[in-house]
Order: sequence, then structure tokens, then C-alpha cells
Amino acid sequence: MIDARADPGTPDSRGGWWYLWWLVTRQPGRSVAGAVLASVWMVLLAATPYLMSRAVDDGLQSGDTAALALWSGALFGVGAFNAWLSILRHRTMTRVRMDANFRTVKVVVDHVVRLGAALPRRTDAGEVLTIGVGDVQTISQCLTVVGPGVGAVVVYAVVAGMLLAVSVPLAAVVLLGAPLTVLLIGPLTRRLQGAEGEYRERQGVLTARIGDLAGGLRVLNGLGGKGLFADAFRRDSQRLRAQGYRVGAVTSWLQALGTGLPVLFLAVVTWLAARLAAQGRITVGELVSVYGYVAVLVTPVSFFVEGGYQLSRGVVAARRVVELLRLRPEKDTGTLPPPAEPSALHDPESDVRVAPGRLTALVSARPADATAVVDRLGRYEPSAVTWGGVRLDAYALAGVREHILVADNEADLFAGSLREVVCGARDREAGEVAEAVRAAAAEDIVQGLADGLDTAVAAQGRSLSGGQRQRVRLARALLAGPEVLLAVEPTSALDAHTEAAVAKRLRQARTGRTTLVTTTSPLVLDHADTVQYLVDGKVAATGRHRELLDTEPGYRALVARDAEESGEESRERRTVREPVEGTVEEPAGRGAGEGAQEAVR
Repeated sequence: MIDARADPGTPDSRGGWWYLWWLVTRQPGRSVAGAVLASVWMVLLAATPYLMSRAVDDGLQSGDTAALALWSGALFGVGAFNAWLSILRHRTMTRVRMDANFRTVKVVVDHVVRLGAALPRRTDAGEVLTIGVGDVQTISQCLTVVGPGVGAVVVYAVVAGMLLAVSVPLAAVVLLGAPLTVLLIGPLTRRLQGAEGEYRERQGVLTARIGDLAGGLRVLNGLGGKGLFADAFRRDSQRLRAQGYRVGAVTSWLQALGTGLPVLFLAVVTWLAARLAAQGRITVGELVSVYGYVAVLVTPVSFFVEGGYQLSRGVVAARRVVELLRLRPEKDTGTLPPPAEPSALHDPESDVRVAPGRLTALVSARPADATAVVDRLGRYEPSAVTWGGVRLDAYALAGVREHILVADNEADLFAGSLREVVCGARDREAGEVAEAVRAAAAEDIVQGLADGLDTAVAAQGRSLSGGQRQRVRLARALLAGPEVLLAVEPTSALDAHTEAAVAKRLRQARTGRTTLVTTTSPLVLDHADTVQYLVDGKVAATGRHRELLDTEPGYRALVARDAEESGEESRERRTVREPVEGTVEEPAGRGAGEGAQEAVR
């Protein structure tokens, strides 16, 4: 089975069928073994009626006890051996399915990582989630056709040959049964693919909406938009349910045919065999064998129908995976190495200039304008930004990512210990971790948790409050130690006391290195070397915080309002809420709009 660290190979993304075939060819030995074991197992099932017919004709009818014992013993031996084969077949096919499952997961995860920041602009999180949760299972399940599917074809041919020795008309009926079955279920299979494809697309949309609702429920509730989004979700879910009924209608017909056609097939062949026996054209033992053969054929005929259903669903799921794999990361045409010395970043569109080795603050009444500037400076959007006088896109992307870090206040936090969350993939010295934690004013978080840095943290930091998550993200960014740090609202969910400590320590921790923060907090702005005030996405004024307070009325009104709101929140917290032992209470963030009165679990 594929190892977690092994190369899954280059998937065939020409289409759904090609991708399924690629999964089979990536494990040729196991696939062949599954097909052989399933074929032998089904053929031996068909041998049982033959052995029974010999026992009846040679032993029972003629009164030969030795022959009866011989054929009965052979019947027992074949049955025992076939039971052992069945175990091997099942284990082999389980490995085939699991390999396809893990290989697809690894292919998807590797590709998502390669897409990086381009992923949200190419597809939504709901699509990726649905692929990981549902499509992977559907794809792996349809690979059952590799074993029992091949075995069904083989045993069908073998039984037809056996029936030729009994009666040519019966063999002809059996040989015509499979094509007739395919003709009957073919249109339904194609219809199922269409209905399943539409259902799968709607499912991805709804999953994305669920993720958006879960992530922004507090903000929506605060803005009064929860009902609006709930109505939209209700409409989407009703459309998905209606499409699910259409898929279920087609599926019910396929399942009904899968049960009814084999029974009808068995009845027709048995009736013909009984007439031949009554006419004396076949013996009683041959009649028993024919009945047994047809009973055995119920399994492959049923699988033809069930296999067609599974393949239809598998192809639809594989197409969704292929569509994701066809997405390509943004082209990196840059070839230059990063500047040898600290250099200025300049965004011509907004005229924002980030001087090397200094702490620059970016202030805007519209947070989206400041975020857009950061995206351009971090090369997450196409732009004419320059770094050291050279266009940013002229540098190799790997070098840009290594030297310029964008720290978003809503960046993902993966599940793991707090130490792993802060350190990421690199091993860090205890002193380095402690210094980053202190710079982010996060010592109380470590002290308040049962096992300190070794305490498990839930995915997205759900076991932490809003302000704690923000400080953990800041500690992670500071520990990374980039040459250029672009931090988006790093203190928006903190109380005034903690915010003041972070502002002071942030400046100390980043002394001599280039740092840009977007904020409207006067506590942070007072520590900045340079403040750039944006109006309609362009720099309207540049200077120190106190200079802009005296010279820019719009800046003064924006920052003063922010300070007033922060003061009101602090007074409300002191007068209304008393801290509970073992908890860290923080106000709702101005930028994120999320509450933070959660206990540290």
C-alpha cells in the first residue's frame, strides 16, 4: 500500500475513466492478483453444481456408494478451498481500494499545496472538502470491478461453456443474457451519470456555504445578516434535496433491475432446463447442474448491474478530482534571487513605500484597501510592485516566499500541540520559542493551559479565544523571522493593555528588520517609525503618528474613533464582567468582528 511519504506518481488527468485506469495501473500486481483470485473463486462456485450433478448421476442414481463418497468429498474439498480463496480475495481487494483511496488523497493534498495561494481564486474550500470526504470513497469503491468484475466475466464464459456440454439452446440463452442486461441498464447508467454530476456540483456549492457560515457566524450575527444567509442556505439545500430525489429515482431503478433481472434470468433458464429434462433430452443430474449453474450466474449478472452503478458514480467523482488536478498555480516567470541587502518595497498603485529596517503602519478607513496593498506587496496579486527598484514578479517566487511573509489575522491554525502550531514544520530552540511567545504577549496563554506548550490545540484554534488565536498567529509569524513581515491587523482582537504590550514588544522583536502592519490602533501607531494614511486606496499623507494627528483631520477622526471605541469596550468589560478563574477574557475584535469571551479549555 502507498506510503504516506512515497511519491504517488503523476496522475492521468485526461478524464475520469483515464484517472480510474491510472489508479489500477499504479498497483498492477495487486490488481492482477485480485482479478485472478476473484475469477478462480467464482469458477469454483460454478464447479459446485458440476460436482453435485456427478454425485447424483454416478453415485445416487446408480447406487454406487464409493462414487457418491468420492464426489461428496470433492465437493467438500472444493468448498473449503474456495472459502480460503474468498478470504484472500477480500483482503486483496481491500488493499486495492485502500491504495486508491490514500493515493487519491495524497495526489489531491500535494496538488492543493502546489496551488497554494492560488487555490481560493480557482475553486472554493467546499469543493476540496467534498472531494476529500465523499469523492475519494466513491472512487475507491468503484475499483471493486478490478476483482469481482473480471471474475464475473470469466465465470460467465466458463458457465456458458459448461452449458454447451449439456444443451446448446440453454447455452445460447445464457450468452444472450449479458448483452440484454447491458442494453437494459445502459440508458439508466448514462442518466445516472448526468444526475449524479449535477448533484455533486450542488453538493460542493452547499458545502462551501456551510464553511462560510461556520467561519463567519459571529460576524453575520453582529451585522444582522444571519437570517439572510440562512435563507440562502435553505434554498440551496432544497435544490440539493430535489436533485437528490432525482438521483435516487434512477438509482432505485438500477437496484430494482439488479435484483429482478437475475431472478427472471434464473426462472427462464430453469423452465427451459425442466422442459428438456421432462423430454428426456438431459438427465436429472444435468438438470440439477443447470439449476446450480444459473444460481451461480445470479452473482455475476447482479454484479454487472451493480458494477455499472458503481462505475457511473466513480467516473463522476473522478472527473471532479481531474478538474481540480487541471488547475495550475500561477506561473512563476521570475528568475532573479532576492536582493542581497534589505531593500524597500513600493506599490505604485497605492504609492505605499515600505522602508527597509523600519516599522511602517498602514491606516485606512476601509480595511479592504489596506489588505489589497498587503496582497500586492506579498505577491499574492498581480501588480507592478517593486522590491529594491526591480519588479517583484522578476524574482523567483520561492525566494519571495522565503523572505516576505504575509501574516493574516485569519490564517489557518492546524491541530496539534501549541508548540507545533507556533513552530510549524521546523524545530526551534526553547529560547527562540519563549522569545516569540513573549513578543506576542502570549505568556498567559501558555501559563493558563494545563500542559503549557505541549497542550493540544484544536483545528483553527477553536479551543482558544479570539484574542488568543491572534497572539498565537503573531507568535508563529515572529518565530519564522522573515526579512519582511507584512502583518494584517495583528492586534484587532486584543484589549488595550495587551495591545500596548504587543505594540512595544513587536517593535523590539523586529528591530533592524522590515515590518508593515495594517491597523487603526493608536497604541500600535505610536510605536511606528512611519505611518501612511490611505484614502480611496492611495496614500494621502505620510509621517509620524502624532504629526498626522495634528495635520490630517480625517486621520485624526479615524484614529480617535478607534481609541474611543477601545476605551468603551475596556470600561464595559471592567464594569459588567468579572474575570473567571482559569479564563482569558478579551473584547470582540474591531477588524475581525469576533467575540473572545471563551474559557481556555
